[in-house]
Amino acid sequence: MKDDPDQALVDLAAGGGIEAFERLVRRHQSTIFNLIRSLVGPRNDIEDLAQEVFVRAYRYLATFRGETSFRSWLCRIAVNVTRSYHARRLQQRPVWIDGGEGTKASAVDTAADATSFEEKLIFRDAVLRALAALPETLREVVVLRDVQGFAYDEIAAALGIPLGTVESRIFRARQQLRPLLVDLLARRPADASRTERTSGP
Repeated sequence: MKDDPDQALVDLAAGGGIEAFERLVRRHQSTIFNLIRSLVGPRNDIEDLAQEVFVRAYRYLATFRGETSFRSWLCRIAVNVTRSYHARRLQQRPVWIDGGEGTKASAVDTAADATSFEEKLIFRDAVLRALAALPETLREVVVLRDVQGFAYDEIAAALGIPLGTVESRIFRARQQLRPLLVDLLARRPADASRTERTSGP
């Protein structure tokens, strides 16, 4: 792929340049961390999963042929890691959104059209719960597009699927998300107000 800003570092890293690979990690660790968090929720093992992504990337760097951008290739590894993660947890409790205090959601936070911290928390929680309700294939594309800001062709490269499939899945994901978000956002303030009325001073 032409004009990949990472290509020079990739070449050095593939030749054994540890420092070059460390620079690649620093350049993309935030993207990978946020991508994994959006796909699996605010769990304690997100850092371990992110580390696994970069370990795999280093191990298989020689197989990277530049047919996509390095970022897309790295995100494809991250998606595969999260798929393996979900497969390992199939017989465990499937709800991975716990609304943990102190967790962050990067682009999800900034996307909220809210003026108070409480409203932002409500919005973020609703988005993450709605994402969790989507089938995995739809969740992956909408996270890459609407949370990570990837272009459609980058998503196709990251997931190894045709561009038309990306467009179709994003359309279906947004269709399914809209009523989920409306329902979640409509119920949460009501739940909060009931708590305030019953708790008292």
